[in-house]
Amino acid sequence: MSTGAGVMRWWGWGDARHQGGLPPAAVPLLQAEIGLGDGRRVAFDQVRVGPAALPAGVRDDLVRAVGADGVLDDRLSRIERAAGRSYPDLLRLRAGDAEQAPDAIVLPVDHAQVRAVLDVCARAGVAVVPFGGGTSVVGGVEPWRGAFSAVIALDLGRMDAVSSVDERSLVATVEPGIRAPALETALGDRGLTLGHYPQSYEYVSIGGCVATRSAGQSSVGYGRIEDQVLGLRCAAPAIDLVCAPHPATAAGPQVRELLVGSEGVFGVLTEVTLRVRHAPAEKRYEGFMFPSFSAGSEALRVLAQEGAAPDVTRLSDEEETRISLTMSGDGGLKGQVARRYLKARNVMGGALAIAGWEGEHEEVSARRERSAEILGRHGAVGLGRTAGNAWAKGRFHGPYLRDDLMDRGVLVDTLETATSWSNLFTLYRAVGDVLREHSAVVMCHISHVYPSGASLYFTYLARQDAQDPLGQWQRVKTAATDAIVARQGTITHHHGVGRDHAPWMRAEVGDGALAALGAVKAELDPVGIMNPGKLLGV
Repeated sequence: MSTGAGVMRWWGWGDARHQGGLPPAAVPLLQAEIGLGDGRRVAFDQVRVGPAALPAGVRDDLVRAVGADGVLDDRLSRIERAAGRSYPDLLRLRAGDAEQAPDAIVLPVDHAQVRAVLDVCARAGVAVVPFGGGTSVVGGVEPWRGAFSAVIALDLGRMDAVSSVDERSLVATVEPGIRAPALETALGDRGLTLGHYPQSYEYVSIGGCVATRSAGQSSVGYGRIEDQVLGLRCAAPAIDLVCAPHPATAAGPQVRELLVGSEGVFGVLTEVTLRVRHAPAEKRYEGFMFPSFSAGSEALRVLAQEGAAPDVTRLSDEEETRISLTMSGDGGLKGQVARRYLKARNVMGGALAIAGWEGEHEEVSARRERSAEILGRHGAVGLGRTAGNAWAKGRFHGPYLRDDLMDRGVLVDTLETATSWSNLFTLYRAVGDVLREHSAVVMCHISHVYPSGASLYFTYLARQDAQDPLGQWQRVKTAATDAIVARQGTITHHHGVGRDHAPWMRAEVGDGALAALGAVKAELDPVGIMNPGKLLGV
């Protein structure tokens, strides 16, 4: 047992050790295109926290279940777990609103203690919100009470062990609270890797990845998290569930598939068995420039359908490429040479792609050659490893930049979807048009490709409405998601449902599927204490 990893700073992403900041070239660009304001945040002692409503008898029962050191209700602990890290979450926290903070934080150390906590809460009618890394950007860990008078955050940070590693079978069993970097370190000591790198990698828990169907930046090569899950153990209020880690089975519909992506509404994942791989001997990342987003998209389609897609396959549209290159500050001699190089090849104003291959040296070389040939056939100009390595170095910096932008009074958020190749540009144009009605800057990239289609990941920025910033965000979110649904996109490719996307679940899955999921919820959680309001809505 460990003491668990720390949580993020209460008002934003990461912790104070990170020395980030906008690049120097970014400020004049943002001032010219958006207009900067003042997004200052309140001091910690000004944060409003509602009174803890956990009945004394329930607190005593929880202490008996997990020990006195496993129940926290101090001001800092409650504020730290009062929200996830979505834009509206951070708006509320920065304004000093932590009124909905959980009434207590409970930190179990094993499955038996989780079971004991659920028994206490089911008897007392106390809502339970499973809490891993706290990185949800869709309201997935919001401590909403629903019909209950009190709510606890069930922090799984002390359940962070690697239980076993079967190197012959390439299988690892872990506790849900282990953070992704800690797992990679433990596997790396054995020459293995999970290869799961979402942008939230620095803080995300593996249980959280599984509960939200996470897709990492290398998922084109390694697979999404659901492709890597072999087995599970889950404590639901009514019963324990165990899904054995068979390599394959035909024993009917798999309960495992109900639990992967269940977002804590059925129960708490207490153990996960994962496929792992031998760690790659080489990681090679390169940049390419296409004449247009359309040309690059066609190249990615061919890569995916011919089985030649790199492990990392990303393509920015023209606007994201322009903003990225401008903010990187390329005004020196190297930048001038780069501009001349691109202009001579007729790809100025084009679309930047990042490709990455991982594996043994000979394998990487052969795969890279095949991919590059297809990319070149569609007009790509190779930029070499410098651009690719720059992306790899900053691949987890986006959330820190969001904090800096919010400090300057900027609305900055993302939304993501996916659809078929045939529908990709219809969806891209429709969502982009809606976002541009509300935002000064709208960018998009393809982050994952499949033989049948691809994802679209939008980032939009606007000057924050100082009088009604939350209403401003809600209007954009609603209009954009309505556009996604109307154009046959999925409401979420990898961020999950949470509270933010729950109103559109019926449109996504239909009445019958939603009723079936509701029946599972009623069977496993008859009192309804598990993560109220998420996934299935209210």
